[in-house]
Amino acid sequence: MKILVTGSAGFINGYLVEELLRAGHSVVGVDNYSKYGRVAKSYDSHPNYRLVEGDAKNPDLLKELIADCDHLVASAARIGGISYFHEYAYDLLADNERITAAHFDAAIWAHKHKQLKKITVMSSSMVFENATKYPTPEDHLKDCPPPFSTYGFQKLACEYFARGAHEQYGLPYTIVRPFNCVGVGESRALGGREIPSGNVSLAMSHVVPDLVQKVLKGQDPLHILGDGQQVRHYTYGGDLAKGIRVCIEHPAALNQDFNISTPRATNVLELAEIIWKKIHGDAKPFRYISNKPFKYDVQHRSPDVSKAKRLLGYEATTSLETMLDEVIPWISDAVKKGVI
Repeated sequence: MKILVTGSAGFINGYLVEELLRAGHSVVGVDNYSKYGRVAKSYDSHPNYRLVEGDAKNPDLLKELIADCDHLVASAARIGGISYFHEYAYDLLADNERITAAHFDAAIWAHKHKQLKKITVMSSSMVFENATKYPTPEDHLKDCPPPFSTYGFQKLACEYFARGAHEQYGLPYTIVRPFNCVGVGESRALGGREIPSGNVSLAMSHVVPDLVQKVLKGQDPLHILGDGQQVRHYTYGGDLAKGIRVCIEHPAALNQDFNISTPRATNVLELAEIIWKKIHGDAKPFRYISNKPFKYDVQHRSPDVSKAKRLLGYEATTSLETMLDEVIPWISDAVKKGVI
């Protein structure tokens, strides 16, 4: 299968492109390097991978690239950590709507006139920002109040684009909602504002790398946002990539939506203590201070993952401890190099 992946230089897509190539697919990537600047990937020279530098808001470019593709992974977007949601509230909404419309214009055209079989839409756990049912199943969207953040609202709009394009034009789709990706390869976003957290300034606002670098830099007591009771499901990037690939390939994924996540729930305080002990062992007792949280710091985000297991046979299996054994050394090196 030949697959066009937009935003191919991004964090999750770094795992996804590698997964698709390993599975024998041919991949065309497009990215304008607007988030991190130019980055090198291990698969850049792979014979079945072609990278095109370009803007995913350009429907003519997407039509050119999609003309001989069987599948489109629509994942290009302006995205960042929680501070990014506040800093660029309008731009996230406006730019991402333009990107989404360009994707669907090209996909509708290619499905009608070329060989495109399906679009896989990368949504977000933020569509469940105001969920009231936990663990949250996919069909809770029918009852869940819409997100307050412009980022979450726009990701919900992506899902409406998919359903609308299917209803009017017959475009087949799968909606994928990754939850809290943890892995290597993420650096600070261009334009990200540094946020003071105790004696450390951060420009990521993603909880795992932020906590790791604060502990590595010797912060004691550790500063955390809020009371630490925020619940998340930290999912390994490689597991997410496998889940997305299965959603692309599996016939049971057609015109369906899936939460792609580990089933394990962990609150921020538990995460912080695990990271602390990974780095300090028993040499220093764990201490923390609560700082004022961000406005859109969702308190409970906990997906029901039974649908993906039931229909696709998919499960995320990598433990949080195993993820951290990979991520902590990478972040340590990145801190020394000054990229995060």
